[in-house]
Amino acid sequence: MPCEGFPLVLNGTVRVSTVSSGGREIVLYRVTPGEGCILSGGCLLGRTEYSATGVAETDVSLVRLPPALFNELMAHSEPFRRFVFDMYGARLAEVMELVEEVAFRKVDTRLAKLLVQRGPVIEATHQALADELGSVRVFVSRMQRSFEERGWVKLDRERVTVVDARALQEFSQE
Repeated sequence: MPCEGFPLVLNGTVRVSTVSSGGREIVLYRVTPGEGCILSGGCLLGRTEYSATGVAETDVSLVRLPPALFNELMAHSEPFRRFVFDMYGARLAEVMELVEEVAFRKVDTRLAKLLVQRGPVIEATHQALADELGSVRVFVSRMQRSFEERGWVKLDRERVTVVDARALQEFSQE
C-alpha cells in the first residue's frame, strides 16, 4: 500500500516484517521509542509502495509526519536528515546481519542466540519465534524441546524461560 507518512515511535514497539509469496514471514527489525521506520522513509524518498508490514507488539504512541513535511525536513533540516540517515545506517547493518544469519547459520544456533537476547522470559508462541527466525514452527518446536531436555530452557504455553543462558550462548557460537 502507498506510504502515508513517516512514523516516529514515541512509546511501545512495532515489529516490521515481510512475507514471502509462500506465506512465510520473517522479522526484519523492530522500531522502538525515539526511532522511525526506515522502510517508510525509503517509500517516501523513492515514491514506492510498502514492501513490509508493521505490527504493534505493545501499546504504541507515534507521530506520523505527512509526506510533504518529511520531504521538507529532509531537504532543509540537517539534524533531521542526519537522524534519518543514521537510522538507515544502523538498520542496514541489522538487516545485513539478518541476511548473514539466515544464509550462513543453522536455525538451532540462531534460536539459541535469540533466546539469550530476548530472555530470561520470552512471551511468544513457537510460530512467532519461527517467524522471527524465518523458519517453520515445527522445527522451532523440536529445537526448543531439545533445549528443554538439556536443561537450558523451560517451556510453558506461549512462554520460554531461559534456565541456562551460558549453555545457550556457547551453543549459539558453534
